[in-house]
Amino acid sequence: MMAYDEQRILEMLHEDEVSRHRAFECIVRNFSEQLYWQIRHMVLSHDDANDILQNTFMKAWINLDSFMGYSKISTWIYRIAINETLSFLNRQKSTVPLDTGSDDELSIADQLESDPYFDGDLTERQLQEAIATLPDKQRMVFNMKYFNEMKYEEISEVLGTSVGALKASFHIAVRKIEEYFNNID
Repeated sequence: MMAYDEQRILEMLHEDEVSRHRAFECIVRNFSEQLYWQIRHMVLSHDDANDILQNTFMKAWINLDSFMGYSKISTWIYRIAINETLSFLNRQKSTVPLDTGSDDELSIADQLESDPYFDGDLTERQLQEAIATLPDKQRMVFNMKYFNEMKYEEISEVLGTSVGALKASFHIAVRKIEEYFNNID
């Protein structure tokens, strides 16, 4: 098994087909878990997260020739994953009929509880419910900073947003989550 070396991976991507496949396998192995959890925190469902992750890697493979190496591979692959996640969420929102009487929090809680891969306790469930109330962009920033422990500079590269705007988004998200916990009976 080849260790992850960004420079060597970039070189292999431009070599013969066998080297290209080996390099891409290394990318998949290196980023699968991080990307899975980034996606999972956005969509909550294990099956949906797996589908989006698979779509992310398929899109990356198909567009491998367009990757010029101007950014890090992680930045490029995160951008693809985020775009795939946002597309999924937008499709999901457009296919869900509007029901003014529905309780979104109950829906989120039910979705978490029914997921056989969710093994969190009450606090984890409440945290996921609170995060799910955030707008998509704030939720993404919060997840990248809180769960993935990414630096603002890395998030800035991935999302194409200024560090200042990201800091503001993160702090607003934290405040909203704190308010959510303060309002729990």
